[in-house]
Amino acid sequence: MGTKLPVFYNCANCPGYCCTYHQIPVSSADIRRLARRFGLDEDVARTRFTKSAEDGKGRVMRHREDAIFQTACRFLHPETRRCTVYQHRPHACRSYPGTPRCGYYDFLMAERSRQEEDDLVVAAWVTDD
Repeated sequence: MGTKLPVFYNCANCPGYCCTYHQIPVSSADIRRLARRFGLDEDVARTRFTKSAEDGKGRVMRHREDAIFQTACRFLHPETRRCTVYQHRPHACRSYPGTPRCGYYDFLMAERSRQEEDDLVVAAWVTDD
């Protein structure tokens, strides 16, 4: 039996950085789970909630506009910053970050400490260069 490692992050203190990944992979099982959640046919769920990955291999979650990060997963609640389909979320989301540490969380906590502002949200700076 494996030893459970301690976790050094708290998603409740994060504005959903991982939900802003440009390509959040989705499997057929994930699409089936979302289809069941919304009472939809799998083909309808696939079209409504996902799109083709940029490399044409597989599906990824669709995004919507986001006030903090420009775009985010369509299921990230814009105010609570929590997943609205948490019990039905894709495997990629269930297994993130896959380690006891989360780089986004470490970065966020370091910036909050430096700025001495507990509610600081550090947004990515995007340029067209």
